[in-house]
Amino acid sequence: MGAEDNNQDRKAGAAARGTAVSLFKPGHPRINLPIALDQRTGREISISPAVFASPNPSKVWESIGEIHVDAARLVRNGLFLKPEHHQITRYFDMLRTRIAQAMTKEGMSRLAITSPRAGCGKSYVAANLALSLGRLPSCRTVLMDLDLRHPRLASLFAQTPSPQLLEFLQGEQPLEGQFRRIGPNLALALNSEPVARPAETLQDPQTTAALQSASDLLQPDIQLFDTPPALEYDDMIALSGQVDAVLLVDGTRTTAADITACERMFEGRVPLLAVVLNRAQDRGLLAGQGLADRLFGGAISRWFGRG
Repeated sequence: MGAEDNNQDRKAGAAARGTAVSLFKPGHPRINLPIALDQRTGREISISPAVFASPNPSKVWESIGEIHVDAARLVRNGLFLKPEHHQITRYFDMLRTRIAQAMTKEGMSRLAITSPRAGCGKSYVAANLALSLGRLPSCRTVLMDLDLRHPRLASLFAQTPSPQLLEFLQGEQPLEGQFRRIGPNLALALNSEPVARPAETLQDPQTTAALQSASDLLQPDIQLFDTPPALEYDDMIALSGQVDAVLLVDGTRTTAADITACERMFEGRVPLLAVVLNRAQDRGLLAGQGLADRLFGGAISRWFGRG
């Protein structure tokens, strides 16, 4: 069954659920107030929607179902919930701190994570960076899989099948029906199904409204978006207006020309916040890993070795 068939089935299912109502549904609320008359003057009383309080972010986070992940299975997938699971976590913690400090300084909150080409480990970096941020008790973090062509985060987090993200992006799925929590302050929006027209979907006004709704309701400190390779598709350009900065993951097959091409692509569109050099050689990601990151002109190099 192709992506088009899956989309048709999804739309049919959405129509059948058309009567469902969510307190935290994405999009702009439509408030239709009944006409009220002043009993003394007989004039219509106008009530502004502003008098209604916005949803409490803490209550919205509580509405998101919490998943209990198998730590050992995550380790096999190269993801680490706690520092004691692998020494590699301390380097992600260092990257986390520099990313958070740089974004706070510049007033940023939305970070797209991409790579020049496929096979650089961008999803692995996005997932471990999110887990590292999730260990900060004062930092609410959202991780969304916006690689609509080849979604991988659901598999890495061992959460397959997962709700189809397209339904949330098109306003057919409420926020609490799509997002899942790991702990109190890390929310995941995963996806198991590729989307037929990913670049067009990312440019759709409904997608813009859904992403803004998630930001407004959850009010996260940092949002991470896993996106497709920048030089292979136009998805990253389509999404550039929705993010504040880009984290570029450089892999073993990346050339200097690829990095330069990405820098030129992002120039004038979105700041390139950092370049992460990922030298993973094996599927398990536990041997021979390297990381070098550049943040706003500063340079730091770290090497991940076997513990």
